[in-house]
Amino acid sequence: MRVVSGIQPTGNLHLGNYLGAIRNWVRMQDAAQQGTQCVFFIVDLHAISMPHDPAELRSGVRDMAAALVACGIDPERSILFNQAQVPAHAELQWLLNGTARMGWLNRMTQFKDKSGKNREGASVALFTYPILQAADVLLYQATHVPVGDDQKQHLELARDIAQKFNNDFCPEDAPIFTLPDPIMPPQAARIMSLRDGSAKMSKSDPSDMSRINLTDDADTIMKKVKKAKTDPEPLPETAKELEGRAEALNLVTIYSALAGKSADEVLKDFAGEGFGKFKPALGELMVETLSPISARYVELREDDEALDAILAKGALKARSLAAPTLSAAYQALGLSRG
Repeated sequence: MRVVSGIQPTGNLHLGNYLGAIRNWVRMQDAAQQGTQCVFFIVDLHAISMPHDPAELRSGVRDMAAALVACGIDPERSILFNQAQVPAHAELQWLLNGTARMGWLNRMTQFKDKSGKNREGASVALFTYPILQAADVLLYQATHVPVGDDQKQHLELARDIAQKFNNDFCPEDAPIFTLPDPIMPPQAARIMSLRDGSAKMSKSDPSDMSRINLTDDADTIMKKVKKAKTDPEPLPETAKELEGRAEALNLVTIYSALAGKSADEVLKDFAGEGFGKFKPALGELMVETLSPISARYVELREDDEALDAILAKGALKARSLAAPTLSAAYQALGLSRG
């Protein structure tokens, strides 16, 4: 079994990043049985499909590497690297471009969402990046890929590309590509802004009070939680009764995710109480969870050479793991690499 997944080099990491993605990676690594391998990478090649600042991208890759290690990804137990150090990703994408079909890509809803009204002005990379995603997982013979609802369509595309390539260019009894199956992680908490319960917590929000950053100290966390938008009503006994109370639901959701309890279990402890009691308890739980991560992140982020060494070591392992599949794909297509 081989689990493969990538993550954007997003700077200014916050609680939503941790609870939404990174924590699930750590859990998969820690739950891996003997013979199971986890391959995690930072998708800096994907990042150039959108307008970007090169210096910010370089910094963002290190930010994410530091965050992953601080949160518990162990480079000795998992392969951790950034895409750009493994040229096989881009090479395999080009080889798969001949198999993928325009009609398949035209059905990808994320391109429509990200290109908006300026579809003709979007980069070609934005249109074709689902093929790079396919290459990302097929290159390593991934058996399983963690996906959320927004990525199901892309994994289905990867399977379609793999199936067509195997059918077109491989003997029936010797396919090159493994068709990866989806892993639906435990329901990831959808963390919303502390200032607006209808908007996701985001680094792009101009208000720093809208998010809990992984680098926030204890005093800052408590201040942000106490100033988080709520309503004057007391907390009810069940989560169902929070319908229509977006900000209250968000804070209960965060508490639930951090404590490992259901929302109903949390509300049993706080039913009838106001936010004057709930917010300090939530702040203390956040500090308890995030302080060790923050301290480790700051320590790691002060040493670029150490972070670069971690990524380089992982890339060396990844290149070795990818080489047989890439070579087989070239050969199947009748291409000579010299």
